[in-house]
Amino acid sequence: MINAVGREIPEEILKITGKEPYQGAKAKDNYAFTRGAAKIRAVVDPGRSKMVASIREVLEKCGIQDGMTISFHHHFREGDYVVNMVMEEIHKMGIRDLTICATSLGKAHDPIVPMIEDGTVTSLRSSGVRGKIGEAISSGKLKNLAVMCSHGGRVRAVESGEVHIDIAFIGAPTADEYGNLRANGGKSNCGVLSYAVADAEYADRVVAITDTLVPFPNVPASISMTKVDYVVVVDEIGNPAKIATGAAKPTTDMRKLRMAEYCTQVVVNTPYFKNGFSYQTGVGGASIASTISLTKIMEERGIRMGFGVGGLTTPMCSLLEKDLVDVLVDTQDFDLGAIESIQKHPDRHIEITASEYANPFNKGAYVNKLDYVILAALEVDVNFNCNVVVGSDGVITGAQGGHPDTAAGAKCTIVIAPLLQGRIPAVCTSVTTVTTPGESVDVIVTDYGIAINPRRPDLMEALKDTKLPICTIQELRDQAYAIVGEPQPVRFGDKVVGIIEARDGSVMDVVRQVKEFSFED
Repeated sequence: MINAVGREIPEEILKITGKEPYQGAKAKDNYAFTRGAAKIRAVVDPGRSKMVASIREVLEKCGIQDGMTISFHHHFREGDYVVNMVMEEIHKMGIRDLTICATSLGKAHDPIVPMIEDGTVTSLRSSGVRGKIGEAISSGKLKNLAVMCSHGGRVRAVESGEVHIDIAFIGAPTADEYGNLRANGGKSNCGVLSYAVADAEYADRVVAITDTLVPFPNVPASISMTKVDYVVVVDEIGNPAKIATGAAKPTTDMRKLRMAEYCTQVVVNTPYFKNGFSYQTGVGGASIASTISLTKIMEERGIRMGFGVGGLTTPMCSLLEKDLVDVLVDTQDFDLGAIESIQKHPDRHIEITASEYANPFNKGAYVNKLDYVILAALEVDVNFNCNVVVGSDGVITGAQGGHPDTAAGAKCTIVIAPLLQGRIPAVCTSVTTVTTPGESVDVIVTDYGIAINPRRPDLMEALKDTKLPICTIQELRDQAYAIVGEPQPVRFGDKVVGIIEARDGSVMDVVRQVKEFSFED
């Protein structure tokens, strides 16, 4: 079947998943459903302790068994220790056929690959994966489909009951003996626990793993004791210094700085840039640089931001220090400066849940109130579709994160991408895999020029008299091909190894086994 972004979705995949093809960003507006529910085990005996001595013991108490779904959050990013710690014990116990439902997985979790190969893990659901796990999926080693979802799409699936979590493992920087969990106040602070809130609410069993036990009550709690079954104390749950890795760093690259300046000029010349505007930026170097340059213009013009939202970095948090924003609402902290900010400004830097942030199946998420979102992409095509998950070699190497959620909600969605990623055109005729539909993308900013989606004549009108290098998306594609030639398409086999799930649960695209790894060869 051909979906709304022109991708052919095999009937077999729709039958296996019980899903339907993507029909458009607003196809499920006003959709009604009944929320799922967790199995609650009451604690009536006031003398019963929640403290457990080890990961092994808590797994036994939770009744871990073959075929279960277990979940993890990724607030520590590449500094996370919890996933490997838990999976190592599960592997030793000989448990098999597990589904990992993680908010995201990175290179830090490469040790899971042998567990994929031996059948300990047979299904995976995540915003995305990097490193050897992505290679394992792309080579066909995962027994079942990998489901790549957005942050909003994941919490939608959990709250609606589409995904049921048997045991949730929550790395908590501080916890008391009764399970009140906070993201700060310990030796491994991560700022917020936003992505773990739905897991705590809907999982049958909830295990807090902490390296800092504090006196009761540990309040105000990000996750309440009323949601937590057990507390385990370990030596270390993560390394906060590794939260700001990869893309989540400022840049000195002149190309990226040029794109950041173009992006800022797009923002300040569009009608939403006025007192009280709302804004989110991604964690790519150019995106972070655009926040820095936008700050200077806000100071010059005396314009204040109403709210900033999303995964936050130090440049966004500096707006609080300069009193240029009323409030920051936070779902993830991408560097130590952001972690420090939420501790320093508890009245104006506020933790929100992933559902409040981006769930399309509630009565209104923060992304719907965005004026601007600044995002990055691996590839953009002439229909403005974006790919943020599959690399130019066909291997899964990224994450949807909040990309489709914020793009769908914002009044002005700006995607920053260099014209060339190395020797590979980032602007092309057709992206390898669609993760964010072009109908949700308004402006593409490259180092060679800026393209405005024809769906947005209002933005074309607003920017027509600027000195910005405005051109068509086809002209950008042609420039890229003129420099490095038209790339050969990735050689895929027939086997579907994963699906790109739209935020409403439909199928945006499929990911096939890379031909290089295909069992057909």
